[in-house]
Amino acid sequence: MLPLIRRKTCWRAATFGAAVFAGLQLVPSRFNAFSFIRHPHLTKHLQRPFTMTTTGNYASLTPPQAPLKWNHTAEFIKSETESQIAANRELYDSIAALKPEECNFKSVFQRIAEASNDFEEAIAPLTFYTHVTTDDAVRKASIAAEEALDKYNVEVEMRVDVYHSLVNAEKNIGQSDLNPEQKRLVEKMIKEGKRAGLALPDDKREQLKKLKEELAKLCQDFSNNCNQEKGFIDFTAEELKGVPETAMAGYKKLDDGKLRVTFKTPDSIPLMQYAQNVETRKTMYAGMEDRLKINVPVFDRILELRRQCADILGYDTWAAYRLEDRMIKSASAAAQFLDDLQEKLTPIGQSDLQNLLALKKKEHEELGIPYDDQLNSWDWRYYDRKLVETSLSLDNDFVKEHFPVNVVIPAILDIYKELLNVRIEEVKNATVWHQDVKQYAAWELDAKDESGFLGYLHLDLYPREGKYGHAAVWGLIPGFEKSNGTRNYPVTCMVANLAKPTGDRPGLMSHDDVVTFFHEMGILYYNRRKTLFPDNRLLGHAWHGLLSRTQYGRFHGTSVARDFVEAPSQMLENWCFEKVVLERVSSHYKTQKPLSSDIIQRIIDSRYVNVGLFYLRQVYIGKFDQVVHTSKKAIDVNKEWNELRESISLVKGFDSANYKPGYGSVGHFAGGYDAQYYGYAYSLVFAYDMYETVFKANPLDPVAGKRYRDHILRPGGSREEMDSLKASWDYEFLGRAPNSEAFAHALFGSQRSPKL
Repeated sequence: MLPLIRRKTCWRAATFGAAVFAGLQLVPSRFNAFSFIRHPHLTKHLQRPFTMTTTGNYASLTPPQAPLKWNHTAEFIKSETESQIAANRELYDSIAALKPEECNFKSVFQRIAEASNDFEEAIAPLTFYTHVTTDDAVRKASIAAEEALDKYNVEVEMRVDVYHSLVNAEKNIGQSDLNPEQKRLVEKMIKEGKRAGLALPDDKREQLKKLKEELAKLCQDFSNNCNQEKGFIDFTAEELKGVPETAMAGYKKLDDGKLRVTFKTPDSIPLMQYAQNVETRKTMYAGMEDRLKINVPVFDRILELRRQCADILGYDTWAAYRLEDRMIKSASAAAQFLDDLQEKLTPIGQSDLQNLLALKKKEHEELGIPYDDQLNSWDWRYYDRKLVETSLSLDNDFVKEHFPVNVVIPAILDIYKELLNVRIEEVKNATVWHQDVKQYAAWELDAKDESGFLGYLHLDLYPREGKYGHAAVWGLIPGFEKSNGTRNYPVTCMVANLAKPTGDRPGLMSHDDVVTFFHEMGILYYNRRKTLFPDNRLLGHAWHGLLSRTQYGRFHGTSVARDFVEAPSQMLENWCFEKVVLERVSSHYKTQKPLSSDIIQRIIDSRYVNVGLFYLRQVYIGKFDQVVHTSKKAIDVNKEWNELRESISLVKGFDSANYKPGYGSVGHFAGGYDAQYYGYAYSLVFAYDMYETVFKANPLDPVAGKRYRDHILRPGGSREEMDSLKASWDYEFLGRAPNSEAFAHALFGSQRSPKL
């Protein structure tokens, strides 16, 4: 297909097209998630102010690019979207009208690339309001703009007249006249045209266009349903016995004395971890699995449309189509990877299962309630938490007290300053979409003039009504070279839902929150404890966007293969299990003392507790994703979802008469991760290899940080991912092809890891 005119969000929840919805709640959290609780009564004086501006004496510089002003109205969003689409269509019309001999790199490839840059720069902020604005009119206009752009994308992708100009231009240019990134641009555009079906007969191409338009609309509907879900269950205080008061304080109290628990992560995770009443956990789990059954017919139709599209395009299955240009290359290779991972994890998972069942049996005997000799989905978080607390004597709330928001965030920023040689300065009197939002200019640490400018970062860290409910990074505008030789600088935004102060405590972060923030700031890591559907770990992805430097916007930052995009941030999660880092980022909110060496070691030891069961659930989701996208006919999707859970993850769900369609809440399947969920585990192989090879000996080594910045972050998608990992051109990171030894050692000890 032709180059996309809009870049997708890099979610951990957001990356997956529409959003990653942690609400499925299948994965236990090592430490409680109370930091996400929305407290109804906030005492502002307890929120000690902090600055994200990098500490130190630095030159006061003026950025060469003005910051965005976030004051768009609903009327402007509508008119600007229409205007930009019209102008972009006119540009494509002019390219399509070129005579064959007039087609060359500059008149076709370069113009399309530049038009895509300009279009995205104008449009991306307008569609971002969907996730953050408190203005209903602006939100509706933003959603309408997104829908109009989805439809226009299909139109652009299916323009055979423009594709003919691309083909003619390719014939007329000499490859020796192009630099490596320009050659990649030509290669990608031609290949995308073929994959879009532009070589098909007219009737087939028109049929495919209609299917794509319907598919885009349904994927948007699926995602909107996820974003707008507002379900809840009301419980009595007795039914919530065991849930800590710090969590209970976040539940809405009703006139009849009951407490309202929503299906959002901040509410549901504490309940699933701590509620002693089995029926309470079961009821909550059932509600969460069933909360988006509205998406069942939507997903059925999505799968049917994907099967039809794959058939018209000449692919055996939708998975075969989607994986052709990924690192793994084929559906059969993805299946082999998941099979191998399952085979090695199952014995470990069975051992984990017996440990949790022993805890369950003991507790049931003590409470005098029936024991069913099985670990149910609503048991898992609860007994996983108890296992960590009993085996490691790790007090969740005590750990949180050492991670006040106003200490952790500046500390992490200082670590990145040292590691990546960067700094940020707050933009004073910035015009942003909410008073909680901060806008920053990012610079080289030793910048002396405007040449050291990197781009803009926005931080929207606290929860509010109508805001995206998880953690994600949006690469709003890419960096690229303008036609006049100057540079357009990237603009990114990190959205999170960290705790505000309540009672006599400041806003506190769980260790999971710390990992998430480190991940997103550095580039994006999948949190093996918080949720099965990782959010775009915050600052990791942010720096990937700010430190990438490519000629064309389409290759900027996280524009890499989907099954590699998580690897850089996954690698950075390792810092949060290093003693030297935990000592620096922790400070008890009362005593200002860091975590003790003993507690730090227990946190490190907790990392791989129940690792078998956790990764088997990753395999389960990955295999479900492959099953529904390799099927050549309609199947009972709900049956597959529920049966695969029990056969692979070793955890039981509901009986067949009461199956719940939990897949309806998984934004990945409609938001860009279709047939690619395996990528979470697959990219970990690269992440572990990078960390062990380059950083393990000295995690805060600035020399290693420079290697990482120059050879992984800087090139973005401007070259093959494997070339960024091993020796290529004048770059070198690993200095060899990646291998799975580090991953194998971490998960399986001496066992060989799943095959790449």
